[in-house]
Amino acid sequence: MLKKFHLPCPFKDDVPNTPPDYFTTTFKSNKLNKFLGSDNPDTYFTDTERARVASEILETAVYGRRQKGEIGISRLVDEGTYSAAYPLHVGPHGPDEMKLNMRQVLKEYWARWGAWYKYQPLDHIRQAYEREGGGLKIAIYFAWLGQYTAWLIMPSVVGLIVFIYSFATINGPNNMPALEMCDHPAWTYPMCPNCEVGCSVWDLKKSCSRAKHAYLFDNPMTVAYSIFVSFWAVLFLEFWKRKEVTIGHAWDVLEFESEEERPRPTFAALAPAVERNPITGLLEPYFPDEKRSPRVLSGIAIICGMVSLVMLFMVGVIVYKLLVIHPLYKNPNLQPYANQFASGTGAVLNLIIIMILSRVYEKLALLLNHWEMHRTQTEYEDNLTLKVFIFQFTNFYSSIFYIAFFKGKFVGYPGNYGTIFGLRNEECSPGGCLIELAQQLAVIMIGKQVIGNIQEVFIPELKKYLKNRKRQNSKDEDEIKPRWEADYELLDNEGLFQEYLEMVIQYGFITLFVAAFPLAPFFALANNVFEIRIDADKFVNDLRRSTADRAQDIGVWFTILDSITKLAVISNAFLIAFTSEFLPKLLYAGVVSPNQSLEGYLNYSLAWAPPNTTSQPCRYRGFRDEDGNFTRFFWHLLTMRLVFVILFEHFVFGISTLIDVAVPDIPRALEDTIKREKYVATQALAEHHGLMGSKEFDEDDILVAIG
Repeated sequence: MLKKFHLPCPFKDDVPNTPPDYFTTTFKSNKLNKFLGSDNPDTYFTDTERARVASEILETAVYGRRQKGEIGISRLVDEGTYSAAYPLHVGPHGPDEMKLNMRQVLKEYWARWGAWYKYQPLDHIRQAYEREGGGLKIAIYFAWLGQYTAWLIMPSVVGLIVFIYSFATINGPNNMPALEMCDHPAWTYPMCPNCEVGCSVWDLKKSCSRAKHAYLFDNPMTVAYSIFVSFWAVLFLEFWKRKEVTIGHAWDVLEFESEEERPRPTFAALAPAVERNPITGLLEPYFPDEKRSPRVLSGIAIICGMVSLVMLFMVGVIVYKLLVIHPLYKNPNLQPYANQFASGTGAVLNLIIIMILSRVYEKLALLLNHWEMHRTQTEYEDNLTLKVFIFQFTNFYSSIFYIAFFKGKFVGYPGNYGTIFGLRNEECSPGGCLIELAQQLAVIMIGKQVIGNIQEVFIPELKKYLKNRKRQNSKDEDEIKPRWEADYELLDNEGLFQEYLEMVIQYGFITLFVAAFPLAPFFALANNVFEIRIDADKFVNDLRRSTADRAQDIGVWFTILDSITKLAVISNAFLIAFTSEFLPKLLYAGVVSPNQSLEGYLNYSLAWAPPNTTSQPCRYRGFRDEDGNFTRFFWHLLTMRLVFVILFEHFVFGISTLIDVAVPDIPRALEDTIKREKYVATQALAEHHGLMGSKEFDEDDILVAIG
């Protein structure tokens, strides 16, 4: 848009050393003269390819007995013979008055806080990490993170609009039940005691403020917003697939196929037998399935035990809230704030437990994965991803699922209350459970992001300080020390697992429960703007270079994101149907109310306690008759809820299927470009151009292939 009016784009930087773009094709030695750079042998291989060749030689070097797996530099590092093995960074990352290397370019134009609003120079990142190490996996991660962050802008803006609308209409007719509770001094609602001993009948007006503010998270606009986010998530994944194909083509990995992987060094060292590889024909370490199966089953049992431990802690937090809330209920002055205080402190306690269990389990998962003896690095990483994600999913979301779908559903009624450890089950506040769900989401999501960013910023600096505390003058040392010593003082590169896991957990927060917390995408966007620069600074300045790995997509993480997206549709359908007050109010206005409004809904939603169950007549929340039986309205509402879930799911999944069919994974223009480039490459290598048509270009238009 700005380009049409010849206006500069404030989000785009004029980054120097723009990588050139060339046609590429598979290398053929008998066509060497057809490739650009064929006259200079020094440019046959990039820095990355040289590093990969060196790594291949070192990883396959036999230093002992092959039968014992005494092969490769990685095993020597594991055994402590060497302290580290890594390729070198290409030059310093500090300023240079001469020509900037790619690492310096990234530090100046990407890995700094002042560039937080700028587009990422993805082609520069790709070229740098092809040269610097880490390969295209790092570039693809930042491409995905940038796309995800950009796509968060729309739901963030809409979420803010929804929240502002909710705040502006808090005194409107859609919030009539709360207004009836707060604004009619002559009306009283004697509510049944909140505990069995020491509690008395109380007036519902004491919960006026919380009931009124519950409307901010439970109104017709939040319902519409959850539908919007469901479609947003589907579209995001569809357009990421297109983006993935586009950058895969631009970076020459569109038809990339993983190479045959050798056994992991640790596997080779511990495997009790050898077996001939059916593909390579070489003898390789082998671990029998009959020995691995008991280990895998034991690992599954331990994972189930850890998941059960999470559930146990969740029950502990519930009991804590019950123990805190009952004494507060007995104090007339503190009673209005009892639920809010208990749920708030419970959320903070739950966050602390989550963060501790998260650290403990990740270490346990590494030990389990190591013990299970996975042959290749890919098998090792996929199994580790599955283990950690299953646990973290349970760890972060279990308390939220409890509030969303179980709290307040098993309370009972006067004379027949449900209990846990002798304490009455938790009830939702007079405003419903969505306000507490929003509070829980805010504490866990924002708290996790703040703690995570503090760790990412300060822990690497602390590690570097402890590692280099004997250095007197770091600047002089950098100038004196050889590159391999300067790089050794950097931190070990642990890959992208934690980076993806952090973002996937965040994606779950903003999709699974968005009906209760429309501000979640906004907080995610604010976090990710800084996350990009934090990660960029870490990879450019703090971490060692790693051996280059090629990839064409984000791997198993896309499958996880797709699963979360589908689960989010179901989650939001049940959240709206069974937790929100949207459907009960809709049914009341359409069937019960004489003027199709919410006047009288509050009184209608409160039942009278059965006779002889309380010291005086009182009321409680529920659609029950005077004997405690469900009313006809309850059964009509239950039917409506089930129908809504089915219609919601079918509508969203149906439209999603149409979107999947209508939006091709490969853009039409890119398809033509790919065909054209294949044609050009074929023409360039043809012995006789006349066989393929007239020559429309010079041979010098084609560059060396990446092979």
